[in-house]
Amino acid sequence: MSEENLAVQSTGTLVKALLVAVVLATVIFVSFVLPAEYNIDPTGIGKFLGLTILANSQEQASGIPDLSDDPDYREDQTMVLIPANSGLEYKFSLQQYGKLIYEWSSGDNDLYFDLHGEPQGDTTGYFESFASANNNAMKGSITAPFAGSHGWYWRNGSDEDVYVHLKTEGNYEIIGLK
Repeated sequence: MSEENLAVQSTGTLVKALLVAVVLATVIFVSFVLPAEYNIDPTGIGKFLGLTILANSQEQASGIPDLSDDPDYREDQTMVLIPANSGLEYKFSLQQYGKLIYEWSSGDNDLYFDLHGEPQGDTTGYFESFASANNNAMKGSITAPFAGSHGWYWRNGSDEDVYVHLKTEGNYEIIGLK
């Protein structure tokens, strides 16, 4: 066999092995890791094998309750108008260790934002910033380190009004615009 044929055969074998490895890793991730770690079970295999219990036991061991089982759990969506060349705050009231899962988007328009919290009853003006940047979208969650108001300050530096589409879920009360 010539060196050229050997090189082509080796490359072909390597590509096939790589594809098999990627497919196998994806199957393992979807079938075992997602159900055990995140209680996400698109195939149903995790429930059949009892792996989803692991994710629930990790939540219980960490002291974080399953939000959807809480009677105070809620889901909301709203549109927030950020006027041209100005800023505003949109807030939620959370208890200590309360969780807020969120996703917001301002379309193609970048906004300055600061996700922060202010302790309940504080009169000093103290606030704790969790994230700040210029962006047009953000998705994530916060666990409130203290009881109080938590939310976003958005600043629109453009000459046009911008709408923010905000989706939230968790255990909170809506304060709204501040």
